[in-house]
Amino acid sequence: MAYQSIFLCFALILTTLHSLQAVDYTVTNRAETTPGGIRFNNELGAEYTKQTMASASDFIWRLFQQATEADKKQVSQVSLFVDDMDGIAYASNNEIHVGDNYIEGIKADIKWDFNGVLYHEMTHIWQWDGSAGTKAPGGLIEGIADFVRLKANYAPPNWVKPGDGSKWDEGYSVTAWFLDYCNDLRNGFVAELNKKMRDTYSDSFFVELLGKSVDQLWSDYKAKYGKN
Repeated sequence: MAYQSIFLCFALILTTLHSLQAVDYTVTNRAETTPGGIRFNNELGAEYTKQTMASASDFIWRLFQQATEADKKQVSQVSLFVDDMDGIAYASNNEIHVGDNYIEGIKADIKWDFNGVLYHEMTHIWQWDGSAGTKAPGGLIEGIADFVRLKANYAPPNWVKPGDGSKWDEGYSVTAWFLDYCNDLRNGFVAELNKKMRDTYSDSFFVELLGKSVDQLWSDYKAKYGKN
């Protein structure tokens, strides 16, 4: 009887842990009659997309060094919608909206291209942005999302080259390459920076983590590629 009680208690603990860690991923195609919506159903589909959302989350948590539930955002559901809209995609309120026109126009391997966009947008779901205090620059937020895409090997060929760009927080691939440089200086830098942005943001985080101002780091980065 005692063994049965212990087993039931252990099973309850496992169930509780699973419920704490589980995220529900939903996919809705609201553009099913458009060329892009039809292509989504035929070449991607809801199940593939949900699996990719889950894989992206696991990758982001590992990259951000978020090993415990306390480290992560408490999000129980992430919903993706394929919409009849212009533009590629955006994330808001734990939702990701992907444009049917973007899906229709993909020229490369559709899954590879789509995965890159999805990893970027899933990063917005899970990253910290300092919004409880001083919010981080938008360019940094987008740069971190593209940094994740870079590390997942989904960087498209039309990105700028390392060393390009006019300022460190220009965003997207410009900032992603700069963050990659910073991460090479201190392995895990982006994870530590993201952790610091849980409550607020300051440029001084770069000094605290790397010993130099962000402007000096940007100057060093440009000099490395002969772009000063």
